[in-house]
Amino acid sequence: MNFKNLKEFKFGWPVILSSTFGIGLGMSPLPFYTIGVFAIPLTKNFGWGMDTVMAAMPVFTIGAVFCGPLVGYIADKIGARKTALISVLLFGLAFMAFSLNNGSKTLYLILWGILAIAGAGTLPMTWTRAINNWFNENRGLALGLSLLGTGIFGSLAKLFASGLIDNFGWQMAYIGVAALPLVIALPLAYFFFRDTDDPKVADKVAKLRKEVPGYENSNTAGMTVKQALADWRFWLLSICFLIISFAVGGPIPNLEKMLSSKGFDTGDAILLASFLGYAVVVGRLVGGYLLDRFWAPAVAFVLLSIPAISCFMLQSADLSYTNAMISVCILGFGAGVEYDLLAYLVSKYFGMKNYAAIYGFLYAFFGLGAGFGPFIFGKFFTSTGSYDTILGYATIAFLVGSFPLLLLGKYRTFETENVFVQKKQT
Repeated sequence: MNFKNLKEFKFGWPVILSSTFGIGLGMSPLPFYTIGVFAIPLTKNFGWGMDTVMAAMPVFTIGAVFCGPLVGYIADKIGARKTALISVLLFGLAFMAFSLNNGSKTLYLILWGILAIAGAGTLPMTWTRAINNWFNENRGLALGLSLLGTGIFGSLAKLFASGLIDNFGWQMAYIGVAALPLVIALPLAYFFFRDTDDPKVADKVAKLRKEVPGYENSNTAGMTVKQALADWRFWLLSICFLIISFAVGGPIPNLEKMLSSKGFDTGDAILLASFLGYAVVVGRLVGGYLLDRFWAPAVAFVLLSIPAISCFMLQSADLSYTNAMISVCILGFGAGVEYDLLAYLVSKYFGMKNYAAIYGFLYAFFGLGAGFGPFIFGKFFTSTGSYDTILGYATIAFLVGSFPLLLLGKYRTFETENVFVQKKQT
């Protein structure tokens, strides 16, 4: 870590705090981490198969794919703060609507589509836009801290939802989980989340520029969306993160069912799956620390190859409790790294002028893998009664998806609007 500019945290900590809760209680983790918990009562009460429950993820993904770039564009134009506040409110209300499900598969899928549209502004692209602008020297660590919420609240949400289901039923559990962004994330965002171009923090930004030598507020520097879409690096990142997000995203919502199929009871399966979130926290911090010290594509290749071990271990016919815990933690570690990397790479290779919009386009590919992955995993289980075959494919996907990132080359320095030069990484 570069300790010489820790003063960035003196000025930027409110944005990190509000972003941690905003991302952690937003659309990225809550539906994704809890669908496996809700799948148990839904399949039991409505007689649905696991593939029916997980069919929600492609619908959710398609919504995110179309809304991500649009919301990113809106965040770049009207500001991340307004976008986040509106979306957090709509997301909480949309999630609450799942309690109205009466067993209709059509209604279930429609609600997932509405959730994707309503919550798109809570995705990391909105929050990390501000993080990238407040931090330069410690950007990787700041991103890691702001994204900690996905792991922390993902794990807690699993246990929280499970407890509510056991004590009050699945309908009240949906309402309880949906209340979290409304009563926690929304107030924090209102009071603390402001980008560097917000007039209300102009004095603070001026002090930051004065007290931190070399600090640059690069809101207006970077590539246009058209330039980014014409750049081969954009498409390399798109393909790589499509593959990686499938390998990471496919197993996570299926973990409870996957572990149950290996002989663990429901309680142990949920407890083991909750360890994934804690490992995500470690991945966030380690990834952020390394990004500030080393060339990001090399960090990406190393850290995103490691989860292949997890998928290999989970194929074991005689999976012990200890090995199950280790494999879940390794998978969580990889899941913790990917968001940090995507945000960091966008800022380094495309700049901040249209950061949220470019991130939104890349997230569309990321979302395709993460969204269709759980459905494909669930389909394999329904067809074969085992996840082993698809886990084998995921093992290969981690390696295939991470290696090409080494081709990205040197970071770019955006000196003026839409003008960039190559910068040698030291």
